[in-house]
Amino acid sequence: MRNLHPAVRRGLVELAVVLVPAGLVLLGAPSFSWSVTAALVACLLLPLRHIWPPLALLGAVWGLAGGLGWLPAQVALYALGRWSGRMWVTLPWLALPVVSAVVPVLLTQVLSWQTIVLMVVVVILYTASPAALGLLVSTRARLTESLRQLEVAREEALVASQDAARAQERARIGREIHDAVGHHATLIAVGAAAIAASTGEDETRRGAEQLRILAKRALAEMRAALGLLDGTEHPAGFTEIAALVAGSRAAGVDVALLDDGEPRDIAPGVGRAVYRVVQESLTNAARHAPGTAVRVELRWRPTELQVQIRNAAPARTHRRRRDVQGGGAGLTGLTERVTAMGGLLSAAPTSDGGFLVAATFPLGADPAPGMGGERSLAERR
Repeated sequence: MRNLHPAVRRGLVELAVVLVPAGLVLLGAPSFSWSVTAALVACLLLPLRHIWPPLALLGAVWGLAGGLGWLPAQVALYALGRWSGRMWVTLPWLALPVVSAVVPVLLTQVLSWQTIVLMVVVVILYTASPAALGLLVSTRARLTESLRQLEVAREEALVASQDAARAQERARIGREIHDAVGHHATLIAVGAAAIAASTGEDETRRGAEQLRILAKRALAEMRAALGLLDGTEHPAGFTEIAALVAGSRAAGVDVALLDDGEPRDIAPGVGRAVYRVVQESLTNAARHAPGTAVRVELRWRPTELQVQIRNAAPARTHRRRRDVQGGGAGLTGLTERVTAMGGLLSAAPTSDGGFLVAATFPLGADPAPGMGGERSLAERR
């Protein structure tokens, strides 16, 4: 039965609901000449309970009056109880079958009052039992659905509680990092400023000033990463690449920045990702290939922006190139950041012993509405 198609299964069940009561009706002893016909009609009208259960009950009234309509009437009463789901809705309809079954007996037979009371009680029980069963099944279905909804709500509340706990812990860690690292970065910046103000050597003054600028920039970027900006500052983005390259050049890195193609406005998120790729690559080149020339290329294409950072082979070519570690993220972090913007990132040694970091960002979509795009480096210059 379970392997049958749902429509076939429903059809067989409905056929059984009609034919079984009809077969039992034919086995009964009719009280009137029309009793069998009325009861069979009541059986044939049982499918109406799917449209409106009271229709099936109304169809069983003449069968009850004839004395053979109890089976189809009880099926209709059960459907009525499930349909109504409320006692106060079901009770008025119970009066109809009780009256239909009792009145013909009182009109055709002379009975004692004790027999009449017993008959009425039995008729009420026959009428109320299937309706009460339908009410219980309906109530159970509603309770099951309520329990399911409560379980879903409990799971959602548990997930929300866990998310809130994780967010609270991340905020606590962020505050601790900000307090600890920010304190030391501030001391470095203050110390560098003091050295720049007190020294008489130009080279020392320039170095101290550069150190102060780098400490201040690191503090600002840390605050941006931790979400602690107050709105007056902004995270480093595409327009700061020129300043980043200039800062690296001032620190002694032989770096060149080249634009190729027609610049376009890009979304701030893409701009920040490009900035991080360039920053991490310059830091990596300065750490693992000091003294080598670095070339930063921004290639503007109709549908994408290609970013390439290439450095020549270091003096000791046997030194193994490690993952990018500057700025708090390695190649894994860069890959996640670029992928989040819909781009691709690759990093590998070149045939001449150097190293190449290449990232591609799609430019098919305009910057997000309300966020504005970042201007190109050419416009910033």
